Amino acid sequence: MKKIAVVRRLPPPVLDPIAKLGEVLLPPSAAPLDKAGMTQLMREADAALVASVDPVDAGMLAACPKLKLICNIGVGYDNVDMAAARSHGITVTNTPGAMDDAVADLVFGTIIAVARRLPQADAFVRAGKWTADNFDGVGLGMDVSHRTLGIIGFGRIGQAIARRASGFEMPVLYSNTRSVAREPAAGLRAERTELDRLLAESDFVVVQVPYGPSTHHLIGGPELARMKATAVLVHAGRGGVVDDAALATALKSGAIAAAAVDCFENEPTIHPALMDCPNVLLTPHIGSATPETRMNMVRMALVNLVAGLKGGTPPNVVNG
Repeated sequence: MKKIAVVRRLPPPVLDPIAKLGEVLLPPSAAPLDKAGMTQLMREADAALVASVDPVDAGMLAACPKLKLICNIGVGYDNVDMAAARSHGITVTNTPGAMDDAVADLVFGTIIAVARRLPQADAFVRAGKWTADNFDGVGLGMDVSHRTLGIIGFGRIGQAIARRASGFEMPVLYSNTRSVAREPAAGLRAERTELDRLLAESDFVVVQVPYGPSTHHLIGGPELARMKATAVLVHAGRGGVVDDAALATALKSGAIAAAAVDCFENEPTIHPALMDCPNVLLTPHIGSATPETRMNMVRMALVNLVAGLKGGTPPNVVNG
């Protein structure tokens, strides 16, 4: 009988179909496992169901000789050492598309929140500072409608963000390392351009690319310096794509006006300089945090798991 390690506690309705495929190995409690705990759980497993925040490194894979399938619940898979997975013949899958709308909604929500200073306004009211002669005390915000939106990474999520921008009549510039089908880009009235121009002309810059060696610190000090002093950076992709220390410096110096960040290097630890910036909205990697989205991600991961355990090719292999 095959053994399936489920690293995160999932509700019984989700676990029931997994139990039909083999013996389910569960963590002892709902608390997240550390690396030692994950290794122990997966040591005898043929397949593992993990979240995209669970680190699976080379040492762990070497300690799990039977493991042949890792199903990631999430679109990002930089949590898995892909080189080690390939060397051990382990198939890795993800869940693309399941969280597109949720992330795009969050991005647009944070654009509006930062532009209109909603966190500051909430704190202002709660502190009892709103009086008849101090109604502008929170400061003036920025317009969103008709402003230029730059999207770095024009995959499914980037295009979902562009669709929302059309409702605000925002010109959209995008840069992408891969080619994008002409029809979707044209239908979204989005113009492809080089990164330098996007940074220089955009009022809001959204970073939405996967993390890897080629995108490590894609946005650092030089890139931030090319942005308008009135511009806002929004990052809801993967930690490490933006240089958090450089972003804090840009925010403190006034090189850019503000930022909204949902993912960080070395999360859940956040660079202390970012924590000291009053002009950045910080959220704890909640792009997929709705019940429907999380369940859709799990369902897609289960489709991958079932296909792999039955000897087929999972539909969302990332290292095939």
